[in-house]
Amino acid sequence: MSQELPHAILFDLDDTILSFGTLADAAWRKVVGQYIPQLPGVTADVLLAAVLERRDWYWSDPERHRRGRLGLEDAYGDIVRHAFELLGIATPGLASQLANDYGVERSRDIRPLPGAVDTLRIVKERGVKLALITNGDKETQRGKINDHDLANFFDCIVIEGEFGIGKPNDEVYIHAMETLGVGPHETWMVGDNFEWEVVAPKRLGLTAIWVDSLAEGLPYAPSVMPDRIISSITELI
Repeated sequence: MSQELPHAILFDLDDTILSFGTLADAAWRKVVGQYIPQLPGVTADVLLAAVLERRDWYWSDPERHRRGRLGLEDAYGDIVRHAFELLGIATPGLASQLANDYGVERSRDIRPLPGAVDTLRIVKERGVKLALITNGDKETQRGKINDHDLANFFDCIVIEGEFGIGKPNDEVYIHAMETLGVGPHETWMVGDNFEWEVVAPKRLGLTAIWVDSLAEGLPYAPSVMPDRIISSITELI
């Protein structure tokens, strides 16, 4: 039996339709290993631990996160420079090279999650209006959308770097719904970020479907509950 669908669905992009966050640790590990021969006295494990610690610190602050996602090259550079400083490594030029290579390595493996494209196709064929709402800079996010031929699935695409603001700002969701000609009561928001795809949409009256792709479970004492939890958007159909 086909899953009953709403009039409209707003989809997140990264780690909802495309793999992204899960690629980070492997990419850092690979690039750090490539640079270790140029850093005598430092082991790969020690440098990797410092990079991951600085990475987690960098993205933990909402304002730093906002600035960083709108300028990923600078964010990666800051993370590696801070890791080098933590270990007393005084080669900022090498830090910049490592950060740049990390960005290239991580981008190389981005691809649609299993079944994601087929799900979008089926949902669209069933007459559901679709919007894509993604945070990040224009060049990076448009590049992902174009590289994987995703634009034709969506009646509205809202990219933070193009629109001027991003999730969880209310205006982002409202703009998408107005473009689709739907209201909150007939719209689902689907994505993996609890604050952006559950808390904010629920505040506006949307149905919030949280993608827990890593099976990590709900955040501790969440302020609101998702209407549904799935591990993949394939479960929508």
